[in-house]
Amino acid sequence: MLKESQIWTALRLGMGWMFLWAFFDKLFGLGFATTPDKAWLAGGSPTTGFLAHAVKGPLAPFFNSLSGNVLIDWWLMISFLFLGISLMLGIFRKLSGYYGALVMLTFWLALIPPQNNPFLDEHIIFIIVLLGLAIKPATFGLGKWWTRQKLAKKYKILE
Repeated sequence: MLKESQIWTALRLGMGWMFLWAFFDKLFGLGFATTPDKAWLAGGSPTTGFLAHAVKGPLAPFFNSLSGNVLIDWWLMISFLFLGISLMLGIFRKLSGYYGALVMLTFWLALIPPQNNPFLDEHIIFIIVLLGLAIKPATFGLGKWWTRQKLAKKYKILE
């Protein structure tokens, strides 16, 4: 029988892998969401495809205006890398959970209303999971070790 901690660990590792994969696919153009010729290392913009072509709804003009912006490209890639590593390792649990929820909220806002449901889509589910991860201590990985470190003890958001 599965334990609660095993489910939370699987969710954390799954979310971490999702972010890491997005980072590596956009960095190298692994041919899934990003083709090699549009890879960041090949001079492509990791935000252009989504922000220029996929956004819709009342906020579309705002999100379209961010397409290809070098600062937005760096923000996205650093976010994906940070979230992927921290979730996979079980460190910065609170920060990555809350920050990841904020990142998912921006994606949800870029796609309102959702295509298959008037409100709920996978981004909202990811937000709920990430908020759960922010409040649930990591039981697998470096989380226990990390929370005993001076920095994490001093600044609880870094647990």
